[in-house]
Amino acid sequence: MSEVLELPGGRRIFYADSGKRDGRPVFLHHGTPGSAAGPKPRDSILYRHGVRLIAYCRPGYGGSSRHPGRTVADAAGDVAALADALGLDTFAVLGRSGGGPHALACAALLPDRVTRVAALVSVAPFDAVGLDWLGDMVPSNQRAWRTAAVDDDLVAEQLRLRVNRIREDPAHLLRQLRSEMPPADLDVVGDVAIERLLLTTYASALGDGPDGWIDDLVALRIDWGFRFEHIRAPVRLWHGAEDRFSPVSHTRWLADRIPGAQLEVEPGAAHFGALLVMPQIIRWLADSDDTPRAAA
Repeated sequence: MSEVLELPGGRRIFYADSGKRDGRPVFLHHGTPGSAAGPKPRDSILYRHGVRLIAYCRPGYGGSSRHPGRTVADAAGDVAALADALGLDTFAVLGRSGGGPHALACAALLPDRVTRVAALVSVAPFDAVGLDWLGDMVPSNQRAWRTAAVDDDLVAEQLRLRVNRIREDPAHLLRQLRSEMPPADLDVVGDVAIERLLLTTYASALGDGPDGWIDDLVALRIDWGFRFEHIRAPVRLWHGAEDRFSPVSHTRWLADRIPGAQLEVEPGAAHFGALLVMPQIIRWLADSDDTPRAAA
């Protein structure tokens, strides 16, 4: 069930609070597009492992108010506000796909509060030195990112048309994605339960329009607003070796620049394999002493 936090400036943040209420708190940053209704372990599994999972909708998604001009770094302020409202001093953060950079931002900008951080199938900064950013990426993503880099208005219009079609038929997006999925991803989304969760996510994320998706693309391609060397908490990076939506080269680039990051590349897995590894990662995130690691 969704809950709402009213911020002092008038913005609203929709979030879902599941698992054990007195368990170890973990904030979940969804993918692009996505929402708090996205795939996550069942409440009973979270409770069994003593985890309280707080998934929230980034601005412009799933009922959360738009935050025009937001950056990746702004996610830290929203998470801090949610944590304060819930009475949480420290917590772990997890981001999947487009949510990965937002989780890393929280770790860098809230070093005294974030205990552990994990980023699954994340992208790297658009201006990443030495990285062929579009290399090995599916054609549709290449086209979208190239357009976003040169014409904000055009990419916004393209997404509006796309979202109108998805709002009429949420399965439309999944059909588009399937046409470019490697076999490993087709196996994952072929599961009826996962397919249903993804359709629920897309319907929830885009029900109010394309603003969240548009703003994500803008935020991810400009300066993220934080420095990787400021991350003090233990970091776990996971990527499927066969990913073509956000290629594994992105996470390898991040691993080379985040101090002490633990990199896991899983052969035979791809982008949506992150959904299968998420319960294991969440258990690791919750297995901490609530004290962020001291700076070296």
